[in-house]
Amino acid sequence: MNYENLGLKIGLEIHQRLETHKLFCKCPSVLRDDTPGIIVKRKLRAVAGETGEIDIAARHEMEKNLEFIYEAYPDTTCNVELDEEPPGPLNMDALGVALQVSKLLNAKTVDELHFMRKTVVDGSNTTGFQRTALVAQDGYINTSLGNVRIGFICLEEEAAKNVKEETTSRVWRLDRLGIPLIEIQTQADIKTPEHAKEVAQLLGMILRSTGKAMRGIGTIRQDINLSIRGGARVEIKGFQDLRIVPKVIIKEIERQQSLIEQGFEVKSEVRKAEPDGTTSFMRPMPGSARMYPETDVLPTKITKEWLDRIEMPELLTEKAVKLEKKFDINPDLAREVVQEDVNLELYAKNYSNIRPSTIAQILIETPKEIKSRLKLDSEKIRKEDYEEVLKNLNHGKISKEAVIDLLAEAAQGKKMGFDKYKTIPSDELEKEVKKIIEANKGASVNALMGEVMKKYRGAVDGKKVFELLQKHTKRSSCL
Repeated sequence: MNYENLGLKIGLEIHQRLETHKLFCKCPSVLRDDTPGIIVKRKLRAVAGETGEIDIAARHEMEKNLEFIYEAYPDTTCNVELDEEPPGPLNMDALGVALQVSKLLNAKTVDELHFMRKTVVDGSNTTGFQRTALVAQDGYINTSLGNVRIGFICLEEEAAKNVKEETTSRVWRLDRLGIPLIEIQTQADIKTPEHAKEVAQLLGMILRSTGKAMRGIGTIRQDINLSIRGGARVEIKGFQDLRIVPKVIIKEIERQQSLIEQGFEVKSEVRKAEPDGTTSFMRPMPGSARMYPETDVLPTKITKEWLDRIEMPELLTEKAVKLEKKFDINPDLAREVVQEDVNLELYAKNYSNIRPSTIAQILIETPKEIKSRLKLDSEKIRKEDYEEVLKNLNHGKISKEAVIDLLAEAAQGKKMGFDKYKTIPSDELEKEVKKIIEANKGASVNALMGEVMKKYRGAVDGKKVFELLQKHTKRSSCL
C-alpha cells in the first residue's frame, strides 16, 4: 500500500499502570482473584458535560439500562472506590512519575494540575466518571521515520475490572479501580503500520525506564486512532500484543476502503481489536461533551524548583548497550535482559564460572523454547529453579545441554533430577568418543556427534564432544 496516497493518519494512545498505591486513597494497587467480601448493586446515569449536552458515547451506554454489581475487599479497598466518600489527597509519587515521563518526552508541563471528570457510565467507575488531569503537552520522541509529536500526557485513575457480563447486568471488581495511570497520546505523525509498532515500543521502553511501571498482561494498553482519505477516524482498543498492531491497522484500512468503494459511509466509532486482526464495533466515538470539572480534588501547583529536582532515569536502551559491551552479548539478548528486569551483573557475580551470555540465554531464551517447542508452561518455573540449575552448572555438576531438560521438569511441577544429568569425567568421555569413532568408521563428524549425544544426552558438553571428535577423526585420517 502507498500509505501517503491513501491519506493515512495514525495516532497512538498508551495507558500505563503505575507501581504505587492508588491515586486518591492509600489502598494498595493489588489485584485479587479470591472471593470478595463486599457486594454493592447500582445503576448509573450520564450527566451533561461543560457544553451542556450528554456525550453520545455515554448516552449509548446509559440506554442499555444495565444493573452494575460491584465486588470489593474490606482490607484492600475503601469507601473512595465505592464512591461513599470524597477522594483523598492526590498520590504525589504518581504525579512525580508523570512529571518524570513528561521530561523524558520533551514535553511542556502545566503550571497547575486540575482534575476533570470524564463521563463513563458503562459501570467501570462507581462514580459514573473517570478523574483525569493534563500534566504536560507538546513533546516529541525520535523514531526511525523522524520525530513523532506527543500531544499530551495525563494522569488518571484506572477503571474497575470486568468480571462478568450478562444481558441485564455487569459485574465489576474494585481492586483495580483507582490505580494510577499515565496516558500518553501522540499526534497523527505515525506514517506506516510498522511505524506504529515502533512508536508503541519506544513509549513502553520510556515508561519502564522509570522503574515505576507495573509489569504483566493488561498493565499497559495501546489504542490506535486511524483514518484514511474518504473514511473516518476510528479508535481501536484491546491490543495485548504489539506484534499484531500492523496487522490490525492494515485490516482496518482494508475495511474502510471496502466501505468507500461500495458507497457506504464510514462511521467514526470505537472498535475492538480481535485476535485475528479484524475489528468489531464497541460504541460511538465520544466527544467534548463528556468532560466537566472535578470539584472534589484541589489544584496542585507544579513549580520550576520541583521540576529541577526530578532525577532522570537511565533509559533501558542505554542500559542494554552497556550490558552488550560489558558482557559481550548480542544486542537483541541485551535488550531482552533489560526489558525483563534481569540483574545480569548479580547473576554473573554469583555464578562466575558461567559466561554471562550463557546465563542470559538460560534466563531469557530457554523459557521461550520450553513454551514454543515443548509446549509447556514456562511461567511455572520458579526463580529458585533457575538458581538451582545455575548453581549446578557453575560447579560443573551438569552440562549446559542438561539445562532445558531440567527446567522442562520444573515446568511440569516435577522435582528436577540432577542425578540423571551428572557430567561424565573428561577421560571417560574421551574413551567413549574413541570407541564410537572406531565403531562407525567413515562416518562424518556430524553423524558421530549425533551418536555421542544420543548416548549421553544432557550429561556432556556439546562443544567438548565436538572438539574431541575433530581431534580424533583428524588423527585417524592422518594414520
